[in-house]
Amino acid sequence: MAESLVTQLRRRAGGVAIDAAFRGAARAGRLHPRARPEAHGVEVKRNLRYGPLRDHRLDIYRPRGATGPQPAVLYIHGGGFRILSKDTHWVMGLGFSRAGYTVVNISYRLAPKHPYPAAVEDVAQALNWMLRHAEALGIDPGRIAFAGESAGANLALTLMVMCCFERPEAPARDVFERGFVPRAVLPYCGLHQVSDVERIKRRKPEISQFVEDRLLEVTRAYIGGVPQATPLADPLLILEREHQSARPLPPVFATVGTLDPLLDDTRRLERALESRGAPVEARYYPGEIHAFHAFAWRENAQRCWRDSYRFLEANGFLTDSSST
Repeated sequence: MAESLVTQLRRRAGGVAIDAAFRGAARAGRLHPRARPEAHGVEVKRNLRYGPLRDHRLDIYRPRGATGPQPAVLYIHGGGFRILSKDTHWVMGLGFSRAGYTVVNISYRLAPKHPYPAAVEDVAQALNWMLRHAEALGIDPGRIAFAGESAGANLALTLMVMCCFERPEAPARDVFERGFVPRAVLPYCGLHQVSDVERIKRRKPEISQFVEDRLLEVTRAYIGGVPQATPLADPLLILEREHQSARPLPPVFATVGTLDPLLDDTRRLERALESRGAPVEARYYPGEIHAFHAFAWRENAQRCWRDSYRFLEANGFLTDSSST
C-alpha cells in the first residue's frame, strides 16, 4: 500500500512538473520580439467560441491582407489529453500562418476530468464550426488540413477516420454525414494507440521511469484502462484492422524523431496506410526527441517545418480549389 501511494505521488509530481515546464516555456517564448504575430504579417482573433462549454475556445491566425478563400489548417494541441491548450501552442498557429495558411487553433476538454470521448466530441464540434463558418473566415473548404502533435496527432488522425469511415459512434456519425474529407493530415510524433502503452516499454525497456509514468498517466486519465470501450482512442488500430474506408483517405504526412518513445506508432501508421494504398509520406528525423519541431530555432525543427510546407504545396494547398 505504501509503495502504491509513493508511485501515485511520484506520477502526480511528474505530471505537475511537465505541465509547468511546457506552460513556462510557452509564456517565456512569447516575450521574444519575433513571437509577435505582427512581426510575421499575421493577425490573430482570440477566444472565439465553437461550442457551449468553457473549454470550447479557438484562435484564428490569418495572414494579414489575405483576400479570397485561403488554405487552412485545423490545429489540435498535444499534452497527453490532460494538459496544455491552444495558448501553449501559439507557435504552431504562427508557424503555419506565416507560411500563408489560415489556422484554427483549438482547445478542448481535458482528462481526467473529461475522459474519452470528450476530446473526440470536441474536435468534431470544432471541425463542424469551422466548416459552417468557412466563408465568413475566408477559408477554402477544399484546402483544409488537420494537424496536431502527440495527443493532438491522435485526435487529428481520429478526425480523419471519422471523415472517411462510416462508424457507429455519435461524433463519428455527425462528422461522416457532412461528407467532408480533409485535403491532407499532418500527425506529428503521434500517440496513435492509447491502449496498451506498456507496449512501448516492452519494445524499448531502457525508457526512463519518468517517460513510463507519463505514458501510463495518459492511458489512465483518458480511457481509464478500458480500451474495448474506446475504439476512437486508437485510430491506428482502426487503420490496421478494420474494413476498407467508405471514402478515399487523404494524403498523410507523418513525422517523428528517432529518439522519440512513440517512434514505432509512426512506423506502424506508415505501414497501415501503405497497405491500404493510401498516400503517405513519413519523415524520421535523426537524434530528435518528442515534439522537437516545437523548438523552432533548431535545425531539424526548421527542416520539419519546411518539409511540412513542401508537402502541403505538393498537395495543392497553394492552388485555389475552385479552379481545379
